[in-house]
Amino acid sequence: MKRREQSQTEQLRQALAEREAQLQEAQARLAALEGSTSLQVGRALTAAAKRPGRSLVRLPRDLYRLWRRSGTTNHAERRRVEPVRSFDAERQEARLLTGLGGGGTDRLVAATVVGPEVQKAIDPYLSSVVLRPHDAQIVMDAVDVDLLLVSSSAAAPGSSWAHVGDPAAVDRTRALHWVLESAGSRGIPTVLLDDGTAPPALRRLGFDRVYKGDAGVPLHLFNPVAAELALGPEAVYVRTGPDTVVPDVLLELGVGVIDVDSPGLADALRAANVAVIPESTPGEAALRRRAWACGTRVVSHPAVPAPESEDLTVSVPRLRSLGPTPREVRTMLRQVFLEEATPIRLATLLEGLDFSEGTPGTELPLSGRGVAVLADPGSAEEADRLAEDLLSSRLRPAEVVVPDTAGRLPGLQRLRAEGVTVLTVHLSAPDTPEELEREAGTTGPGGLAPGQWAALAERATRPWAYLWTGTIGGHRLVDLVCAAECSGADAVGIPDTAEHGTEPDEGGERGFFDRNTGVRQYVFVTGIEPELARTDLLRKSWHPREWNRRGTRLLALGPDHGTGPDGDDEGSTHVDASTGAVG
Repeated sequence: MKRREQSQTEQLRQALAEREAQLQEAQARLAALEGSTSLQVGRALTAAAKRPGRSLVRLPRDLYRLWRRSGTTNHAERRRVEPVRSFDAERQEARLLTGLGGGGTDRLVAATVVGPEVQKAIDPYLSSVVLRPHDAQIVMDAVDVDLLLVSSSAAAPGSSWAHVGDPAAVDRTRALHWVLESAGSRGIPTVLLDDGTAPPALRRLGFDRVYKGDAGVPLHLFNPVAAELALGPEAVYVRTGPDTVVPDVLLELGVGVIDVDSPGLADALRAANVAVIPESTPGEAALRRRAWACGTRVVSHPAVPAPESEDLTVSVPRLRSLGPTPREVRTMLRQVFLEEATPIRLATLLEGLDFSEGTPGTELPLSGRGVAVLADPGSAEEADRLAEDLLSSRLRPAEVVVPDTAGRLPGLQRLRAEGVTVLTVHLSAPDTPEELEREAGTTGPGGLAPGQWAALAERATRPWAYLWTGTIGGHRLVDLVCAAECSGADAVGIPDTAEHGTEPDEGGERGFFDRNTGVRQYVFVTGIEPELARTDLLRKSWHPREWNRRGTRLLALGPDHGTGPDGDDEGSTHVDASTGAVG
């Protein structure tokens, strides 16, 4: 539902509540008046005056009965007159209990009954309205939501919804059932994320969709950003339960131990070069994906070792001493980003649900990955290279913004034919001495002045802008967007070596495509050669040298082994940046 329609709905609901409160008070006062002794005495006297014959004879008896009844009236049966309460006052009082927060138009508003880990995972992608057993009805009445999301992990012991769906927890089950009925009557889709053990009755409450799986990998929590600063052992064993026995050989090797539900799991995986995970245990695949997202190699430990498998006494010391190469880190993280990240999982959950008219639905969780490519191809050959780069990229951009002089080049026509939106903008050249003097010495990336990049960014409609200045590899764009999602940075690019010098890479055996580039990966720096930046940042016309001094967060991502294909053969699968769907 659109925000303007929500505001109108809220006003109508407020007016209706006021009228109902006034009507209730009027009915209560009328009932009290009709049952009062004074009114009945007045009616008896009026009847006697109108018909003095019979009424005067019955008047003493009627007055005596009224007097007796007035002294023995059961006051508990009287309806208590309730004052008219303002709907706004009631809603503000409810907010003291619920802690509601406002949501933006760029995210779906979801009422959630989920476990704490799921809540942390979805917070950047959904505007959550957390329901609790004591305030579920108040919140559902007061807030317009687009989705109701429930997870099986919410029924875990110790949570506010513990054992919901169990016959022993009737109050919580009744509250959740009421929430589902309210959502159904208002046309709100309901989804159960079956991510753990829960009472069987929870799955039978009548959800529109039951999804077997977890919420995916939250890359804002599990990522390789600043991994060299994480403290911990270089090899770690992830214990999946309190009864899990750590293999003696790992204890002898001095391997660290971390529980799967520990708050420090992400830091432990970032610090380690290798993680040992028990094989054939619940959640093994999710653990493996989280380790990959942190740039950590994974070794499975089977309950019964296979004869042909490498022993832990050999594999763990070898992988512990040699950290993953930058190429390996990018490859592992890229796979998680494209297939298992939380936005991808949310899009899968929402696909096919019947949302109310005007709700973007599955597009919103992936809207943060939308990229607009800003380019100024000066010839038909450059336009052809631009089209070839973008069409072969693993992450296909949502739109391309070019000057109007390049809009009719064959390469741009090819992009239009492939379904890529092409926008044009008029770039005015400086024609006065003052403008020429102002732009002298302020050339930015690709030879364009910051003002020209700003003009292109003004036409863009996506949150991210890629500054195309030459041929790139098929994975460069997806790696840049992935780095931005992991770090929350404002701009990503190659470190400015003129300011920071070179630092040696560490770990791993490098092949021809993994030669030392002299820069580290996924670290915050004070200066970069920008490749991907927030569109709003480019619109400010600041020179990249000023970004750090103005409070911008800059993330360094080393170059991909030169230009062109980077040697990672992962097939021709690409992803649409406007939807994030793998194609």
